[in-house]
Amino acid sequence: MGIAEVALHTMPGAFAAHSPASNLPLRADVRRRKRSTASVPNARALKALLKIPALRSLQCQCQRIDDLARVTEGNGTWVKDAASNASQVLGDVSVPGQAVGGEGGLNGSAVKPPAQRRKSSSVEEEAWELLQESMVYYCGSPVGTIAANDPNDSDPMNYDQVFIRDFIPSGIAFLLKGEYEIVRNFILHTLQLQSWEKTMDCHSPGQGLMPASFKVRIIPLDGDEDATEEVLDPDFGEAAIGRVAPVDSGLWWIILLRAYGKCSGDLSVQERIDVQTGMKMILRLCLADGFDMFPTLLVTDGSCMIDRRMGIHGHPLEIQALFYSALLCAREMLTQEDGSADLIRALNNRLIALSFHIREYYWVDMKKLNEIYRYKTEEYSYDAVNKFNIYPDQIPPWLVEWVPPKGGYFIGNLQPAHMDFRFFSLGNFWSIVSSLATAHQSHAILDLVESKWSDLVAEMPLKICYPALENQEWKIITGSDPKNTPWSYHNGGSWPTLLWQLTVACIKMNRPEIAAKAVEVAESRIATDKWPEYYDTKRARLIGKQSRLYQTWSIAGYLVAKLLLEKPDAARILWNDEDAEILNALSTNRKRGRKVLKKTYIV
Repeated sequence: MGIAEVALHTMPGAFAAHSPASNLPLRADVRRRKRSTASVPNARALKALLKIPALRSLQCQCQRIDDLARVTEGNGTWVKDAASNASQVLGDVSVPGQAVGGEGGLNGSAVKPPAQRRKSSSVEEEAWELLQESMVYYCGSPVGTIAANDPNDSDPMNYDQVFIRDFIPSGIAFLLKGEYEIVRNFILHTLQLQSWEKTMDCHSPGQGLMPASFKVRIIPLDGDEDATEEVLDPDFGEAAIGRVAPVDSGLWWIILLRAYGKCSGDLSVQERIDVQTGMKMILRLCLADGFDMFPTLLVTDGSCMIDRRMGIHGHPLEIQALFYSALLCAREMLTQEDGSADLIRALNNRLIALSFHIREYYWVDMKKLNEIYRYKTEEYSYDAVNKFNIYPDQIPPWLVEWVPPKGGYFIGNLQPAHMDFRFFSLGNFWSIVSSLATAHQSHAILDLVESKWSDLVAEMPLKICYPALENQEWKIITGSDPKNTPWSYHNGGSWPTLLWQLTVACIKMNRPEIAAKAVEVAESRIATDKWPEYYDTKRARLIGKQSRLYQTWSIAGYLVAKLLLEKPDAARILWNDEDAEILNALSTNRKRGRKVLKKTYIV
């Protein structure tokens, strides 16, 4: 693609002539000559380029996506207002050489001197250096961070790719530092990858699906042995272990898009026609009618952070919390027009139904446990108490002793005649962040974390789920997965990246001391252990047996937690406030109850 064509596809509004997003070509006019070492974008890029042999001596002739956007009027002139709005959110949290206020731009033009940087701990300084080194460049511009950057790893598999879910804490860290370009580029480039022509066994994914990851590849140009081009190669799950499509990628993308607008003040990105269209495609994919009777999103096993077989197929809490959050974020960003009226109506209806369903049927505390224990079964009635025909014998023995008198949580999954009573950290924390949980439930979840600190945090935060599947249960549910052995990886392993979600939840509920204590635990050894992906054993005493070192989202999760604890108001870019309309509808629904039919007929 020539420069003019690149400009056309990256200009705001250009999408109208090229819908859907999957039709946007991603071939950049990137050429290099043998032994050429010219044209390195900047010093930081040079450092990153030298780490990847295939990217050395690239001479890129395409323009940066944010520079091209300035060709047009309106959407391109956001810088001054963005800097002003961002300074209100971020305060003194800034990055050297880049101001978040004043008359200058955010991409190299004249700016006021930045505020004095706070004194960082050695752990923080190392984390920032590692995060910068993990940055991936496309046509000279940063577009993401690789999953892991261990220099001693000779077989990175797909850990040298940019994963959508893995980049979220990296993106938040960059936003909190005032480095908006990489997040903006990530949002726009992943949008162009949406529902690309990818197939597995002659089947293509649905329109609106976001990839799990992408990789910058260098390929030779046809007819010119001396020239190459840079392309983005997405993976929608067709190369992943288990071949599972990522349901959470699109939901995280919407959440990050809103955070970018709130933090940078640049609303022009979310207002672009291509971005609006991409957001609607994700929503229509999620809101499509199916055979399910429930408002929760039905997914297969391994379609989220837990991307291997772990018995979460059905309606896992993590997906429902992200789904609810993404719906609220999208409603806030969708432009009001005739074409989106039906979508917004369906979105509002789903929010109300989903909120009621999760709060009512997923919640477990001692009071609810007593109710389940005394459930009657085989109820055929519109007014049945045990709507999902849950058998009381399903209550596991560990649960009766584990649930504290003060505290509760959302169970991991709910299906007919099945409740997954495991505690899943991400789903519960994001239920707080998104206001899917009530204020009472949110405090009860944090009460449980405090009460069960030795189980959920111990020597390294945080358990991805509790408890682990063991013995025959492990064999049946995981298929005897050697990576998900008890208290390892997704089966009760401890993941440092979960620190940032815990921190946002704690700040929202005005209980930051819980997160601060967890960060202190992590800080005591995570840098010495070389920033592992996860930890093994019940108390997280050992580095995971197959854990990658210098895992980027472990680094970024720690940094985001530290930044938010120092500047709690900045967490507002991530959380959703309780929605008054939803509260109203739920209250009305409970008061009114179900209408009693005068006469019923079976036909």
